[in-house]
Amino acid sequence: MTLHTPPANPVPDDHAGHPLSLETLAVRAGITRSQFQEHAEALYLTSSFVFDSAAQAAARFSNQEPGNIYSRFTNPTVTMFEQRLAALEGAEACMATASGMSAILACCMGLLKAGDHVVASRSIFGATIILFNNLLSRFGIETTYVELADVDAWMAAARPNTRLFYLETPANPTMELVDIAALAERTRPAGITLVVDNCFCTPVLQQPLALGADLVIHSATKFIDGQGRVLGGAVLGAESLIRGSILPVLRTAGPTLSAFNAWVLLKGLETLKLRVEAQCASALALAQWLERHPAVTRVLHPGLLSHPQFALAARQQRGSSAVITFSVRGGREQAWQVVDACRVLSITANLGDTKTTITHPASTTHGRISAAEREAAGINESMLRVAVGLEGLQDLQDDLQRGLSRL
Repeated sequence: MTLHTPPANPVPDDHAGHPLSLETLAVRAGITRSQFQEHAEALYLTSSFVFDSAAQAAARFSNQEPGNIYSRFTNPTVTMFEQRLAALEGAEACMATASGMSAILACCMGLLKAGDHVVASRSIFGATIILFNNLLSRFGIETTYVELADVDAWMAAARPNTRLFYLETPANPTMELVDIAALAERTRPAGITLVVDNCFCTPVLQQPLALGADLVIHSATKFIDGQGRVLGGAVLGAESLIRGSILPVLRTAGPTLSAFNAWVLLKGLETLKLRVEAQCASALALAQWLERHPAVTRVLHPGLLSHPQFALAARQQRGSSAVITFSVRGGREQAWQVVDACRVLSITANLGDTKTTITHPASTTHGRISAAEREAAGINESMLRVAVGLEGLQDLQDDLQRGLSRL
């Protein structure tokens, strides 16, 4: 089977030079068809690719000629996924990985060396904190944590050897935000690479690169798949950063996205905007209901007027969030009562699924970090995180009410 040569620009237009909408890019960008002209994206389950000659093999391996070599770092199905996600994020290039955490690791390995310094938000995923504190520290890379929203604190923590700023916005699970554009204005003159985890928003709600970020991280396992089926991750940004710094890590170390998972994620991208917008609408209504509930002490959701950064969310994002964090009266015991009473919501730490999920962050996603670190990040024992899916809103309210009514 002979593949057609991929287009130089994988972002299609309407042939009149007009850019296409995000909805159209989500189903059309990155498609490379074989000689059979298949309409659905092809799934290439192969470990290696055959060359026409020894000379061509040598040219491919030495990067003198583009083309597929070995599915650890070149596969047509994975390339289609990378090109489509890049089109949605407005990125020059994308490198897909086996998971969101492997995307973060590849980014750090590609950009950092012994003696370098990282500044990160206190409000990041627990596994990311473990990566910085327990793994990167073994190789002489030090991390300082700051308040996410305080741009001055980020710059005050920077040192001459600071190479990377790493953050999530909105943060998991505190739903804090940072002004990406304001932070980017400060990092650019300092030569610091600004990395934004865009997992919660997806390109439907936020495009960090357009706001000045250098790299974007995704756990494609979440909203991009959207149905809890496969793992995947991605790093996106300028061609020079992705091809020059990140891709060599993938090629040598091999945190590879499988072709099958890439094919599933391609299908997920097709419905991403529809799902995220519907989930955000339900989440906002559920958050407003929770805010009025007598057993709930606080609700954190960027679409609520009570959110301390409501104005920033309205300016920086094209929608609020499908994730809600709220605290109940009491502590861990009361929070667990609400979780255990659920019959519709799934008790799982995954998010972005069509099925609504609920978790207790202090004992799950952030359970491996110390109590002091959780407190500094704003995570308490009464806190619950709900990632809203596509069920009926009344069913979700009734399910939560079953537990909340017992408090």
